[in-house]
Amino acid sequence: MDPNTNFVQCPEGELQKRKEVVHTVTLHDIDAINSRTQGFLALFSGDTGEIKNEIREHIDMKINEWQEDEKAEIVPGVLFIDEVHMLDIECFSYLNRALESEQSPIVIMATNRGITHIRGTDYKAPHGIPLDLLDRTLIIPTYPYKHQDIMKILEQRAEEEDVEIDEYAKELLCKIASESSLRYALHLITLANLVSKKRKATEVTVQDVRRVYNLFIDVKRSTQYLIEYQNEFMFSELPKEDEGAKEEDSYDEKREIQEKKSANDAAD
Repeated sequence: MDPNTNFVQCPEGELQKRKEVVHTVTLHDIDAINSRTQGFLALFSGDTGEIKNEIREHIDMKINEWQEDEKAEIVPGVLFIDEVHMLDIECFSYLNRALESEQSPIVIMATNRGITHIRGTDYKAPHGIPLDLLDRTLIIPTYPYKHQDIMKILEQRAEEEDVEIDEYAKELLCKIASESSLRYALHLITLANLVSKKRKATEVTVQDVRRVYNLFIDVKRSTQYLIEYQNEFMFSELPKEDEGAKEEDSYDEKREIQEKKSANDAAD
């Protein structure tokens, strides 16, 4: 053994280990845990109830302290709001204020409305969104699908449902989607597949698509059907042409009688 070898005394006591644990939670989870006496079990009950603003502010202050001490890291998420025109003016005010926070997520809003009323007010605005909030957004325009786009969507839907469709049936479905709606054409894929299975065929043909197209009508044909057979339905609110003309004639007659009566009263 080398005379220069150093001996180290064997350590005594318990062996201590250091372990770093990382938990990924949302701010809402932290708010729910601190707003209920059950603590962490409140997340599993599902009934978080209303969370007070004082608790939210206290949690925000604590999160900011953790960020400064490098104990926590905020990862902004994405909030997708579909049919955003259904929100009222109070919800838009809350969103407008929440977007100013440093911890706010990326908000994506979708709507199919033009210039319409803002819910809860008598004012009209583009897409039913207040102008002050709309001015802070980046608007992504959408355009009608082309023939190639519709074909790709139909092929992907058929692939997901394991449906084999011949080329002529695909062309017919594309035409139906262009004339009515893409959603209606997608529904016809499932129905046409059931018809083809009933006759023990390996793929959907034009005959199957035409059969389900005649059995299940779209919105345009349904509206036309209601107008054509409006007399056969109960509580129909579509005015008839004869009744509308009679109402106008009776209104004019009443107006003439009132004018004559007022003239006679003035002469007396």
